[in-house]
Amino acid sequence: MTAIQTETPATLPATTVEHVLTLDCPEQPGIVHAVSGFLLEHGCDIVDNQQYGERSEGHFFMRVHFASAGDASTAASLRIAFAPLARDYGMSWKLVERGSKRKIMIMVSKFGHCLNDLLFRARIGELPVEVVAVVSNHTDHQTLVDWHGIPFFHVPVTAATKPAAENRLLELIDEFDVELVVLARYMQVLSDSLTRKLDGRAINIHHSFLPSFKGAKPYHQAYARGVKTVGATAHYVNGELDEGPIISQQVVEVDHTYGPADLVAAGRDTECKALSNAVRWHCEGRVILQGNRTVVLR
Repeated sequence: MTAIQTETPATLPATTVEHVLTLDCPEQPGIVHAVSGFLLEHGCDIVDNQQYGERSEGHFFMRVHFASAGDASTAASLRIAFAPLARDYGMSWKLVERGSKRKIMIMVSKFGHCLNDLLFRARIGELPVEVVAVVSNHTDHQTLVDWHGIPFFHVPVTAATKPAAENRLLELIDEFDVELVVLARYMQVLSDSLTRKLDGRAINIHHSFLPSFKGAKPYHQAYARGVKTVGATAHYVNGELDEGPIISQQVVEVDHTYGPADLVAAGRDTECKALSNAVRWHCEGRVILQGNRTVVLR
């Protein structure tokens, strides 16, 4: 009787780990060749690659998902080895282990649909995130957050207490080592000082009627004008209110049969989807900032 061979073939590594390399740099010949050559030299296998050359501005963007032999410490070794090549091409870059969860803090006021959607998607593993804290200027959603087993912090905000409230936010960001702040219908305007400190690390969501229908009851204003689409925009936060670099947008067609409540319901759906997409793409290393716009390598 012939014995059954159970050993792993020598050509397959005993353990593998997957990584994501994201980079952008001035456009020039040889970038893809250099990156793929580096990965080949270090025994890595490219799983997926997206790239985009902005010819009008002479800039290049790239995201590479690849696998290598090794363990959780391999990414650090690859970063050290890749640094000289990155310097040669003037790259801004990041190399992380694929699937690692990013620590996020969600901020919310009284509207809870985006909060509920993010908590659910995080709970089922659809988003590569760990929600480490939820902050609100109201207590309406504390029971929901407590049910998910996530720390909830009530930080009231008034004109007089705004500086102290923002200092408290920064304390929580440091305490929980927060990598991304998500404003899930947080209805307070952040100060210029805070937005500068959170540059590229905070995402907001709002309806896409702006700048047409500002202020209270935008969906009622839209109904009065007979709009034919409802949408939402997720963007990075900056000093210009609701005008930061756009990451994701959603739109749905409506018609004359939609009353104000129907428009509000349609708007909730677009807000949830646009925001969850933006959070996922950011945390998967698919979004690269370029001035006041983004490149999303999906």
